[in-house]
Amino acid sequence: MKNVGGADRAVRIILGIGLLSLFFILPDYWKLSGLIALPLLITGLAQKCAINTLLGRNTCSIR
Repeated sequence: MKNVGGADRAVRIILGIGLLSLFFILPDYWKLSGLIALPLLITGLAQKCAINTLLGRNTCSIR
């Protein structure tokens, strides 16, 4: 069941791409901070978020 949609999905994907760019820009071990982007990208592209499920949130208008 999809629970991420619309603006929420767009924000997750844009933030994910922005944070992933840090992986290529930052030096040494700071590159790991860019990996924070992976959960954002995965949940944005798959439109499923476990935290939204636990909280009972659903931003997807299609059911």
